[in-house]
Amino acid sequence: MTADTVWAAGGVVWRLVEGKLRILLIHRTKYRDITLPKGKVDPGETLPETAAREIHEETGIKVSLGAPVGVSRYHLPSKREKVVHYWAAEATETAIRTSSFVPNREIAALEWRSPKKALKLLSYPVDIDIVERFLALREGDPPRTFPVVVLRHGKALAREDWDGKDTDRPLTVRGKRQATALVGQLQAFGVRQVLSSPAVRCVKTIAPFAAAAGRKVELCRNISEDAWDEGSADVRRVIGERVRSRKPVVLVSHRPVLPTILSEVVLATGTLPGMLAKTPPLEPAGYSVLHVSADAPGSGLLSIETFTPAL
Repeated sequence: MTADTVWAAGGVVWRLVEGKLRILLIHRTKYRDITLPKGKVDPGETLPETAAREIHEETGIKVSLGAPVGVSRYHLPSKREKVVHYWAAEATETAIRTSSFVPNREIAALEWRSPKKALKLLSYPVDIDIVERFLALREGDPPRTFPVVVLRHGKALAREDWDGKDTDRPLTVRGKRQATALVGQLQAFGVRQVLSSPAVRCVKTIAPFAAAAGRKVELCRNISEDAWDEGSADVRRVIGERVRSRKPVVLVSHRPVLPTILSEVVLATGTLPGMLAKTPPLEPAGYSVLHVSADAPGSGLLSIETFTPAL
């Protein structure tokens, strides 16, 4: 991120009402306009964290991010460029019932509109473009998805600096900071299941998130480096079970195993292999989010996005 650019994030929040798609619009008090929920990145935040936080702050609705739907760019009166990243975000009935929204000095009102009406009411062409991209995700059908997050463990002590078993090699101070930083990021995507290689560096990487989310870390030798080296790793079975379960999941593993995990997700979802060509290798504590259709997991991934740790 550059200092001369204003970075922000938000979402196209949607729900089904009697089987019909509705999109959430916000009426801003100060600007007297109709737009999508979004806001500027706070210090130390990642874009997904910003999107989830801003949606909640502006609408009172807690959401988990779905597939990315585009980026808008425009210049502010100050001449600085503003870049806004958007994700699809389903508003569940429970989240709507527990919404804390009341009209305030920033947001005068919320309204749910059909896609056709939303496109007519939005005040800005950049917002119209984002909604059109959202509708194109599933050709107008609701893009209900679940994430398969593939995470490389955080920075660990170098092999040459460790005298014990490799599986016991710990995280460095930097790796521990990376593990803490992952908590909000994985919460933004609504991860509910945690699978990890039994290696200490993998378990410790995901432990802060699991504790914050109240989730158990399930140890899975099939995605470990030891099983990979021995040729006994059954990654295909693990991925097949995860895709069939349709639950948001994170898998924590090692650099040599990660390409196979990604390839098996592509295979299990009926995705063209070329989709992985633009996915860069993961750095320590880096992760890829593969967005799978919850209604038709075998219809191909909607998108793959990769995040690099700032620490």
